[in-house]
Amino acid sequence: MVKKVSVAHAKAQLSSIASEVAFGGPHVIIERRSKPWVALVRVSDLEYLEQAQPTSDRPQGALALAGAWREADNEDVDALVEEIYAERDNDPGRPVELNV
Repeated sequence: MVKKVSVAHAKAQLSSIASEVAFGGPHVIIERRSKPWVALVRVSDLEYLEQAQPTSDRPQGALALAGAWREADNEDVDALVEEIYAERDNDPGRPVELNV
Protein backbone atom coordinates (compact mmCIF):
# COMPACT_ATOMS: atom_id res chain seq x y z
CA MET A 1 0.00 0.00 0.00
CA VAL A 2 1.18 3.53 -0.72
CA LYS A 3 0.19 6.70 1.04
CA LYS A 4 0.36 10.06 -0.76
CA VAL A 5 1.01 13.37 1.00
CA SER A 6 1.79 16.90 -0.10
CA VAL A 7 5.17 18.52 0.43
CA ALA A 8 3.60 20.90 2.96
CA HIS A 9 2.15 18.00 4.96
CA ALA A 10 5.47 16.11 4.78
CA LYS A 11 7.36 19.16 6.10
CA ALA A 12 4.95 19.60 8.98
CA GLN A 13 4.73 15.91 9.91
CA LEU A 14 8.09 14.48 8.76
CA SER A 15 8.95 12.82 12.06
CA SER A 16 5.63 11.01 12.42
CA ILE A 17 5.51 10.03 8.73
CA ALA A 18 9.06 8.66 8.88
CA SER A 19 8.29 6.70 12.05
CA GLU A 20 5.17 5.23 10.48
CA VAL A 21 7.14 4.05 7.42
CA ALA A 22 10.06 2.76 9.50
CA PHE A 23 7.83 0.62 11.69
CA GLY A 24 5.97 -1.18 8.90
CA GLY A 25 3.53 1.41 7.69
CA PRO A 26 2.91 2.10 4.04
CA HIS A 27 5.48 3.70 1.78
CA VAL A 28 4.86 7.40 1.30
CA ILE A 29 4.91 9.33 -1.95
CA ILE A 30 5.46 13.01 -1.41
CA GLU A 31 3.76 15.06 -4.09
CA ARG A 32 4.64 18.50 -5.37
CA ARG A 33 1.83 20.28 -7.24
CA SER A 34 -0.17 17.03 -7.18
CA LYS A 35 2.58 15.11 -9.00
CA PRO A 36 4.80 12.40 -7.46
CA TRP A 37 8.11 13.94 -6.41
CA VAL A 38 9.94 11.62 -3.99
CA ALA A 39 9.21 8.46 -2.02
CA LEU A 40 9.85 7.58 1.59
CA VAL A 41 10.62 3.87 2.05
CA ARG A 42 12.12 1.64 4.73
CA VAL A 43 15.90 1.21 4.62
CA SER A 44 15.49 -2.57 4.15
CA ASP A 45 13.36 -1.93 1.05
CA LEU A 46 15.95 0.48 -0.33
CA GLU A 47 18.73 -2.08 0.24
CA TYR A 48 16.66 -4.67 -1.63
CA LEU A 49 16.15 -2.28 -4.54
CA GLU A 50 19.85 -1.47 -4.66
CA GLN A 51 20.75 -5.18 -4.76
CA ALA A 52 18.50 -5.62 -7.78
CA GLN A 53 20.50 -3.04 -9.73
CA PRO A 54 23.10 -4.39 -12.15
CA THR A 55 26.62 -4.09 -10.75
CA SER A 56 28.27 -3.72 -14.15
CA ASP A 57 27.48 -2.64 -17.66
CA ARG A 58 28.15 -6.18 -18.93
CA PRO A 59 25.02 -8.26 -19.53
CA GLN A 60 24.36 -11.05 -17.07
CA GLY A 61 22.58 -14.40 -17.35
CA ALA A 62 20.83 -15.22 -20.62
CA LEU A 63 21.68 -11.79 -22.03
CA ALA A 64 25.38 -12.60 -21.67
CA LEU A 65 24.85 -15.80 -23.67
CA ALA A 66 23.39 -13.87 -26.59
CA GLY A 67 26.61 -11.90 -26.95
CA ALA A 68 28.76 -15.04 -26.68
CA TRP A 69 27.53 -16.34 -30.05
CA ARG A 70 29.38 -13.55 -31.86
CA GLU A 71 32.68 -15.23 -30.97
CA ALA A 72 31.66 -18.62 -32.43
CA ASP A 73 32.18 -19.31 -36.10
CA ASN A 74 29.75 -21.29 -38.27
CA GLU A 75 31.70 -24.53 -37.90
CA ASP A 76 31.49 -24.36 -34.10
CA VAL A 77 27.76 -23.71 -34.21
CA ASP A 78 27.18 -26.54 -36.71
CA ALA A 79 29.19 -28.94 -34.52
CA LEU A 80 27.18 -27.92 -31.46
CA VAL A 81 23.87 -28.45 -33.28
CA GLU A 82 25.00 -31.89 -34.48
CA GLU A 83 25.99 -32.81 -30.93
CA ILE A 84 22.59 -31.74 -29.60
CA TYR A 85 20.75 -33.84 -32.19
CA ALA A 86 23.00 -36.84 -31.51
CA GLU A 87 22.26 -36.60 -27.77
CA ARG A 88 18.54 -36.39 -28.52
CA ASP A 89 18.70 -39.53 -30.67
CA ASN A 90 20.55 -41.45 -27.92
CA ASP A 91 18.26 -40.32 -25.12
CA PRO A 92 15.51 -42.88 -24.46
CA GLY A 93 13.43 -40.25 -22.69
CA ARG A 94 11.56 -40.94 -19.50
CA PRO A 95 8.61 -43.19 -18.93
CA VAL A 96 5.27 -41.43 -18.82
CA GLU A 97 2.11 -42.91 -17.39
CA LEU A 98 -1.20 -41.55 -18.60
CA ASN A 99 -4.06 -41.98 -16.16
CA VAL A 100 -7.11 -42.10 -18.34
